[in-house]
Amino acid sequence: MTVVVTAVFTPATGSRDRLVEALRTAVPAVHDEPGCLLYALHDAADGSIVMLEKWASERDLAAHAAGPAVARLNTLIEGLTAQPVVVTTMAPLPAGSEEQGTL
Repeated sequence: MTVVVTAVFTPATGSRDRLVEALRTAVPAVHDEPGCLLYALHDAADGSIVMLEKWASERDLAAHAAGPAVARLNTLIEGLTAQPVVVTTMAPLPAGSEEQGTL
């Protein structure tokens, strides 16, 4: 079963653009990881930056979390966030049409 994740980054004052660039720098390595189905940045209305993720399995997500791409990402964003990243892991609950009812 796929796993969906949100990772919410709150930029430190004056660091938004540098945070976004650091995250963009890290994305290609994650896209190359086994099981990565979606890893996409979004600008939220509240000023946070949200990474939407979809993984083929919990095992793939666990490997990602313990892997070099996340270690590099953490180094790149050091000092650029106002608070710890808020990560939420979710299991899909399909509803409606196949195309619209799941991420």
